[in-house]
Amino acid sequence: MKILMFGWEFPPFNSGGLGVACKGLTRALAAEGTDITFVMPRAVPVTDTHMQFKFPTSSDVVFKTVNVLLSPYRTPEEYATLRRSGLGGTFARDLFGEVERYALYAQAIARTETYDVIHAHDWLAFPAGVAAKRVSGKPLVLHVHLPSVDQGGGHGFDPRVFQLEKEAFAVADKCIAVSQRVKDALVNDYGVRESKVVVVYNGLDLEDVSAFEKMSAERVADIHDDPIALFMGRLTLHKAPDKFLDAAPLVLSKCPEARFIIAGSGEVEHQLIRQAASRGFANRVHFSGFVRDAERTKLLTGADVLVMPSVAEPFGLVALEASASGTPVIVSKQSGVAEVLRHALKVDFWDVHALANDILAVFKYQALKQQLMHSGGLEARAATWDHAARACIDVYNTLGVAYARA
Repeated sequence: MKILMFGWEFPPFNSGGLGVACKGLTRALAAEGTDITFVMPRAVPVTDTHMQFKFPTSSDVVFKTVNVLLSPYRTPEEYATLRRSGLGGTFARDLFGEVERYALYAQAIARTETYDVIHAHDWLAFPAGVAAKRVSGKPLVLHVHLPSVDQGGGHGFDPRVFQLEKEAFAVADKCIAVSQRVKDALVNDYGVRESKVVVVYNGLDLEDVSAFEKMSAERVADIHDDPIALFMGRLTLHKAPDKFLDAAPLVLSKCPEARFIIAGSGEVEHQLIRQAASRGFANRVHFSGFVRDAERTKLLTGADVLVMPSVAEPFGLVALEASASGTPVIVSKQSGVAEVLRHALKVDFWDVHALANDILAVFKYQALKQQLMHSGGLEARAATWDHAARACIDVYNTLGVAYARA
């Protein structure tokens, strides 16, 4: 089976979970014996128009980049500011112009590549997938990680993006939603036929699981002896890092030795720093910035609890990673990962007092902490990308793409 896949970020040139998901899924699909051509914008420092990584599987993933200035998580307003600055090279008239350019390149690629099915990730790549389908007639699968109705918990909603998504969903042969929460949004908000949407949960890479297990066994102790609550993710409103900080003084009033680590970068970072400083607990809050690889794993395994209080979270891969590392997690009931993790503490994003009480409970009650560590770890480590890849192949098969697994 040959897959033509369109995305817009991929590790190590990623700034969020979508790139991690693309890497995990493509590796697992390659392990199943598929051949994948992964197309992404030329918004990363590559030295040629294509590159190829050899995965330890029977198949390769070939990467093609095109000359389009799409960048991870850039809003239309941010794009306009960058365009006015004159930095960054050639620009289209706006972000949507760049999306159109990507679709034009997709048409050219679609005419020259050999493939059985088209698979596109999120709205920036959806028009590219639609363009490839129109010139090839091949079945199109749209993978929905973050629908626009969920961006910013509704505050960042852009009707232009919504309309683009809606048109793409109408053309697609199947849609993959990363959670039931996302499927409900597609059916109820976009009017997509329920039978057209399949839920395929995100997973973990087996190599990452091994790293988590190794470091979890060591239970990193050199971060700090004080109890640590960790927030890890993009610093944007819909991730609700401000709610994490709102809970901090409530926790500190009963556990003054607690520390709060915020790992990530984003548009509200300075706001969060001011929030901590103005409320007098800045000495208990640590901003690590964006972290990768070993440093990221060290934080996940060294924290006493991972807190993901998102206003709206289609999935929430970091909570799965934290659980796999043996770290208890607190997630909002408004997250997709809450559908997967039974052994996690769950709160409404707006209930700061409940969030503070759960953090204190993990700090104080060792029996609770050990139960979450053990049962949550087993549960998370069982959720691998292998399951997701096989589910995607089943979706392809329903579209008439005959395939016998390796």
